Amino acid sequence: MKVVNIHECEFKCTPGQVGVLIDSLASKEDALWPVHSWPRMKFDRPLQVGAAGGHGPIRYFVEEYNPGRSIRFRFTGPRGFDGFHGYEIVDTHRQSVVLRETLKMRVHGPALFSWPFIFRPLHDALIEDSLATARVSLGQKPRMRPWTPWVRFLRWAMSGAKAPIQGTPHGRTQ
Repeated sequence: MKVVNIHECEFKCTPGQVGVLIDSLASKEDALWPVHSWPRMKFDRPLQVGAAGGHGPIRYFVEEYNPGRSIRFRFTGPRGFDGFHGYEIVDTHRQSVVLRETLKMRVHGPALFSWPFIFRPLHDALIEDSLATARVSLGQKPRMRPWTPWVRFLRWAMSGAKAPIQGTPHGRTQ
């Protein structure tokens, strides 16, 4: 099964300001990944091509990295995820910038079940929280998409009832 999943957010700022968010991924000062509510993105070395790691059960390595512009991660797990996800800046030629997260892959084997029923709902919620984190990091009001009951249940079940609740780095949800 072919999967294309895209999330975007427009920001009233410069490409350089959004680029700093991409460059902060997996650092102590991560200003893009929603570490307050989701498993932290971690790598075996600083952010660079070849760095291997992931978040939670999702494993990948940095396949491409253009500092301040884009990053692409190639999946190595779970089994059946053949593809990538990544962030890129899209210059709108207006006084705004779009940050786009794209996931493209082919799923097979156990992922034919796990992607649509487990990982897709979690991915969608995580990336929407990431874009809200980006807004807060840029000094803008977050636009939170509330988690669905299914996402809340999956997080509860997978964490042994210990998953954090939805929020932003500063605790604001609206």
